[in-house]
Amino acid sequence: MKFTFSLLFIVFISANLLAQKDNYRPGLFFREDWKETPAEIPLSQKHVANKELLVNLYGAGKDSLKKSNHEKPVDDPFYVWSGLCLENWMVTLKHKQNNVDLSGFAKIKWRSKQVGLRELRITLKLADGNWLVSDQFAGPSKDWRIWEFNVKDVIWHNLDVNRITEVGIAKNPDLSNVEEIGFTDLMPGGKSASCSRLDWIEVYGETIKR
Repeated sequence: MKFTFSLLFIVFISANLLAQKDNYRPGLFFREDWKETPAEIPLSQKHVANKELLVNLYGAGKDSLKKSNHEKPVDDPFYVWSGLCLENWMVTLKHKQNNVDLSGFAKIKWRSKQVGLRELRITLKLADGNWLVSDQFAGPSKDWRIWEFNVKDVIWHNLDVNRITEVGIAKNPDLSNVEEIGFTDLMPGGKSASCSRLDWIEVYGETIKR
C-alpha cells in the first residue's frame, strides 16, 4: 500500500511538472553575437563573444567558414559566412556547463541574410548523440532579417553529421535535453552569389544541468 501511494505521488508530481512547462515561456538560454574583430578564416573559438559557449564546426567544408565583416555599410555586422565552403558545413554552439530543454514554448531566433537558393536551417545535437535538422528555414533576403522559430512548430529530420545532409523524418524526437544548437544550409558555398550569413543567434529554453 505504501509503495502504491509513493508511485502515485511520483506520477502526480511528474504530471504537474509537465503541465507547468506548458504554462510559461522559458527565458534566454544563450545569445551569441561573434566578436568585433577583423575578418578571418576559419571561424574558431577566438571569435565567440559569449564566454560560456563553445563553437564546433562540422562537415567537409568547415575549414572555409569565415568570420566576416565589411567597412560599408558602416553598420555591417560581424557574422559567419559560408560563401567559400567547397563542401557542406555546419556550425553549432554548446554551453560549457548546461544543456537545454527545447520542449514546451522554446524558441530560436537569429538575424541572417541568405543569397541565392539558400535555406538556413536549425540543427540540434541531442544528449543521446542523435542529430536533427529542421524543416523550417530562413530563406533568401536582400538585407539582414530577424527570423523567429517556434520549436513546437518544427518538423525534425535526422541529420547525417558527417555529410551534413538530411536522411529522413525523425519520429517523436525528445527535445528535453539538447547539447548543441547550430545552423546549416545543407549546401556548399557559392561565393557572394549564393551563400548564407548569420549575425547573431538566441536560444530560449529551460536550463538542464549536464
